[in-house]
Amino acid sequence: MVIKRDIWYTPTQKMRRLHIYLPDSYDYTQERYPVMYFFDGHNLFYDEDATYGTCWGMKGFLDHWHKPMIVVGIECGHEGEERLNEYCPYHVGKGFLSWVQGIGDHTVRWMIDELKTMIDQDYRTYPFRECTGIAGSSMGGLMALFATIRYNSWFSKAACLSSAISPCMAQLDNEFKCCSISPDTRIYLSWGTREAYGVTDHTHEDRYSNVCKRNRLIAKRFTARGAAAEVYCQIGGQHCEADWAKQVQGFMRFLWES
Repeated sequence: MVIKRDIWYTPTQKMRRLHIYLPDSYDYTQERYPVMYFFDGHNLFYDEDATYGTCWGMKGFLDHWHKPMIVVGIECGHEGEERLNEYCPYHVGKGFLSWVQGIGDHTVRWMIDELKTMIDQDYRTYPFRECTGIAGSSMGGLMALFATIRYNSWFSKAACLSSAISPCMAQLDNEFKCCSISPDTRIYLSWGTREAYGVTDHTHEDRYSNVCKRNRLIAKRFTARGAAAEVYCQIGGQHCEADWAKQVQGFMRFLWES
């Protein structure tokens, strides 16, 4: 079942909607469950809630998956540049994020201090780091990546799909230099050939495209610390929910079954 409830988002002093998936067995057992947090939570479960009319199909996947868990989808702000600001960890003055006043670090701190606290109090969770994952696409992918590096003591698993990393590579490199990464960390990084700048043949991965090189470099940063990383190039993949939905089974299995 999917529950919708609102929560106070302290960084902007506004309400934000949560889309919370609970396993069908939740009301009939006393079992506890791991939790995965997703950015752009309105795009996860139902087409009618999704921004562009196509969701990730997460409910259908979770309903039939052998590993029951709780998924908490966080809906972003939809007014003006709210999503860009909430989902960018840094102030950025270049590229397509030109002059974004990012409050993404405040967003993650809010998730840890307020949202996770509430979820762990109100639902039967395993609150431990080893049972806590995070995920997102585009700006949400950037946020999941940032959170897993800087707040690695809270998040052990991350799915970062089509992450908007290009304007923030220097800052992310600094994060790696300053932060400890636990060897049990698992991270999934993906992109599609139809969103990779400079790729003209959409039937093959171009290992020399900038988006490919950046994702593989990030994966290398993690594996150098003993963590596990999977990189996936989606042939023909575009920057859209319909193509990210096709990766759900792959990243969930890598993060939680390996």
